[in-house]
Amino acid sequence: MAEKAENNGAEQAAAPAQVQMKVLGQFIRDLSFENIVALKGINGDVTPDVSVQVSLDGKKRPGDNQFEVSSKFKITAKNKGTDDTLFLMELDYGGVFLIENVPADQLHPFLMIECPRMLFPFARRIVHDVIRDGGFPPLNLDTIDWVALYRQNLEQQAAAAKASEQKKS
Repeated sequence: MAEKAENNGAEQAAAPAQVQMKVLGQFIRDLSFENIVALKGINGDVTPDVSVQVSLDGKKRPGDNQFEVSSKFKITAKNKGTDDTLFLMELDYGGVFLIENVPADQLHPFLMIECPRMLFPFARRIVHDVIRDGGFPPLNLDTIDWVALYRQNLEQQAAAAKASEQKKS
């Protein structure tokens, strides 16, 4: 019985430390909303066709294990049929995170998947409120598959690197 207890203690000591993530702060870095309808006026029926583009950025901050991650949303609504722009919204929403015990080879995916996942509900609320306050029906952004977005970005970077190498040849 004592031998089993000793082995269990050795197994616990050999186990890797648990990943720790704390949100130290969240902020709007940039926000713009252009209500084209109010500027130009649009005649006839208005049926918004909304497109959403999302991009991510992350970097190490001064200090131990602190990282800044920002999610950038570009939302454009055009009138179906006429292709007139109704509104344009851009939001750069960031967070500062304290991240510990993540292996170096897994840090980039962790930053680009887990951190935006933590920020998203707050960015969604901002988008909802700004568009509603701009005079349009509120937009509730669908949940984003951050893993798929990360993979898509990796594929785009690989394709750009390949195209750059081919130009050099």
